[in-house]
Amino acid sequence: MVSTKYKAALLAKTYVIICQNRGIRKEGSALQLPFDAYLDIETTGLSSFYDDITVVGIYLANDTGNRLVQLVGGDVTRVNLLRTLRCVDTIYTYNGSRFDLPFINLRLGVNLREHFHHRDLMYDCWSNNLYGGFKSVERQLGILRRVRGIGGAEAVILWSRYQIDHDRKALDLLLEYNREDVVNLMTLRGKLERIRCRTR
Repeated sequence: MVSTKYKAALLAKTYVIICQNRGIRKEGSALQLPFDAYLDIETTGLSSFYDDITVVGIYLANDTGNRLVQLVGGDVTRVNLLRTLRCVDTIYTYNGSRFDLPFINLRLGVNLREHFHHRDLMYDCWSNNLYGGFKSVERQLGILRRVRGIGGAEAVILWSRYQIDHDRKALDLLLEYNREDVVNLMTLRGKLERIRCRTR
């Protein structure tokens, strides 16, 4: 029989997922700096006063390589976030000015706009007559996803299944959804830059 203490420990268990891309290119023994960071958070709801951050996904990239970092559950802390961003110059988000960054500021007590340059790609999309949520803009620009049928509401349910039912597959799906969010932010930035070059 599984003890209550063991169940509580299992329920509280969190993960820091650090995925190193296989094709990374190096100069010497270290990656060139600085990095751009493509950031997206998952939460238990829309209220930064009542809800929690469940995942912070950060895709670090520069001309020499890239790296995915996902802070999960109890590892979503101010210290871990700033440590992950220590070599970053600019943070890119979609609607981060109104959601991600204020949420992080209130829940973790760090105003990322005071420490880093920030570019909200949603406003670049608006400048190019691309409106709607991130998934809508992806469809308009032909940016593909492997994980379909999942949005913010489904992400909340996946986290709940992981916390309550210890469903690791639900967590894996949530992390893959978040991974595609941050990787596709970089793809979106590239497409917007190509649009800007064509219209000059």
